[in-house]
Amino acid sequence: MLRRRVIPCLDVAGGRVVKGTRFVDLVDAGDPPSLAERYAAEGADELVFLDISAAPEGRATLLEIVERTARRAFIPLTVGGGVRSVSEMRAVLRAGADKVSLNTAAVAEPALISRCAARFGRQAVVVAIDAQRRSAHSTHSWEVVAKGGRDATGLDAVEWAQRAASLGAGELLVTSIDRDGTRSGYDTELLRAISSRVTVPVIASGGAAGPADFVAAIRDGGADAVLAASIFHRRIHSIAEVKAAMAAAGLPVRAVA
Repeated sequence: MLRRRVIPCLDVAGGRVVKGTRFVDLVDAGDPPSLAERYAAEGADELVFLDISAAPEGRATLLEIVERTARRAFIPLTVGGGVRSVSEMRAVLRAGADKVSLNTAAVAEPALISRCAARFGRQAVVVAIDAQRRSAHSTHSWEVVAKGGRDATGLDAVEWAQRAASLGAGELLVTSIDRDGTRSGYDTELLRAISSRVTVPVIASGGAAGPADFVAAIRDGGADAVLAASIFHRRIHSIAEVKAAMAAAGLPVRAVA
């Protein structure tokens, strides 16, 4: 059985790791390379580095910071933010990323997913989906938002997930904007709605408060991996605690040395 992955997330703005609530009210959380090294030593299975201001600012990924981060953490690294072409994806991979996350650019031009998958293999292509419930009374409908949660797209999140997978995404990073930074638990309904309709791995993101939430994202949401930021940055819970809870629930994980 495939091991379930625990993935700390580095949201980077202005060269620093930041964390907020529902993509706003950002506060400084540290230096990307230093945090990457710490998490690798603490047993993280992978890292996700998201240059969250690249798309809103219309610029490319900060490659120099990616390079420094990759040199400090010898575990798989996914990098996203500001990648709008095959050549830009190539540059990010050359900077040390193992996978590249596409979000705003893929929404604007879905064929980019296919071009990147054809050039680098679908295992290197992650499509990030930032999803928001359409209304407070809607339990089964989510809309895709782009540009760091700023722009509504009108796309149904579940339909977009299916299309992204069919176009060549090897993995989907699904973030609930409603839950992001709130520590109210992952949106397992959203995760289940997507994971039950695609055959590629789904990474759960947005809302983790404690180890039980990671278990629920996999057991109830059908996620293959779980991502979190603030609870690790602020040392509220450790990666070892999360993995111990997952193992106790019967989920296969890579042991923390």
